[in-house]
Amino acid sequence: MDEIAISVNEVSKVYKLYNKPSDRLKESLGLTKKQVSTDHYALNNISFKINKGETVGIIGTNGSGKSTILKIITGVLNPTKGDVKIQGRISALLELGAGFNPEYSGVENVYLNGTMIGFSKEEIDSKLDAILEFADIGEYVYQPVKTYSSGMFVRLAFAVAINIDPEILIVDEALSVGDVFFQAKCYNKFEEFKKLGKTILFVSHDLGSITKYCDRAILLNKGTMLAEGEPKEIVDLYKKVLVSDPGSDIDTETLVNDKKNDTTDYKSNMNVNSQLQDYGDGSAHIIDYGIIDSDGTVTNTLLKNRDFSIVMKVRFDRKINNPIFAFTIRDIKGTDITGTNTMYEKIDTKTVNNGDVIEVRFTQKMILQGGEYLISLGCTGYEEGEFKVYNRLYDVFNITVIADKTTAGFFDMDSKVIIKR
Repeated sequence: MDEIAISVNEVSKVYKLYNKPSDRLKESLGLTKKQVSTDHYALNNISFKINKGETVGIIGTNGSGKSTILKIITGVLNPTKGDVKIQGRISALLELGAGFNPEYSGVENVYLNGTMIGFSKEEIDSKLDAILEFADIGEYVYQPVKTYSSGMFVRLAFAVAINIDPEILIVDEALSVGDVFFQAKCYNKFEEFKKLGKTILFVSHDLGSITKYCDRAILLNKGTMLAEGEPKEIVDLYKKVLVSDPGSDIDTETLVNDKKNDTTDYKSNMNVNSQLQDYGDGSAHIIDYGIIDSDGTVTNTLLKNRDFSIVMKVRFDRKINNPIFAFTIRDIKGTDITGTNTMYEKIDTKTVNNGDVIEVRFTQKMILQGGEYLISLGCTGYEEGEFKVYNRLYDVFNITVIADKTTAGFFDMDSKVIIKR
């Protein structure tokens, strides 16, 4: 047990859900004999152990219980069932602003947090310069934190969390708020902590960071633990969870054994935008679409620097000469990043007839930075010199790019560096 930093034993967290507020009051006062609530399991019988010196990542879809288990480990929440044992001083960076008084200045909040953790004023005095240097928010440290941007807020919170000399550091997604340079500084601190033998547990949607920094990963889904193991294996399982039916229960063994999706219907394996924009003159219809990764899996999640294909099936409702097939990739702000079409690629698509179904694949290497992107598809053409839109689907699905290296800008030029002395 001496080598175990965190032990989570059969932990469940149950919330009672009521149809209306009056039902809660009736049940609490004992005014009804029948049960008017339903049990919602935020966590259901979760067990795992984290060794001292390990870096472990927890991943899962929204609502899987990631933040809940961290709050139970840090004592913010009590479990409904089960117990957690901790060996070592914990420093936690959970929800943005947790433990900060918005009316206090940054410096005053440093002392407030330090006191809550158990440090004396003298101990905080000795750490103050290091905290302020890491946060690097200038004179704002003397202003009320309610005036801070979210980026400034997380800089100060993380600076406090890592400079109080914790044995266990717990971080919940907060680093996604900071800019890329601050994130790099935080991850460098992770590396430093690992070398010092400290334990790190963090939740992140950045799957590239999970594979790069973690010794082990844990996958949660709908309050249950699906699997734990090598980060890349768990990320692969997570990709399959993302394309599974969101309303169904997921069997881990099925996920492991199902290496390829059924490609007779691509979009059924994709996370598709339910509010996509669909327009055109009706001469053609894009009836199926998807992404195929380098392993042949239909998925919304791609690894950077791997080949992938964008595929679409188009049904034609009349004869058309040399139709143009296209795709565009945009960022979540709506900026067009890249794209191409069969005209740019000098592909002769020949003549299609009424009732023909054509499958088109665009295959290329993923060189975009890690992050979220949106895909649009189109089938267009020219008739007697006039541009025609037969069918376009805007923002039809998203892709998540997982990267273990990020450069500046939208894409990676795959630079080779030579240093001569």
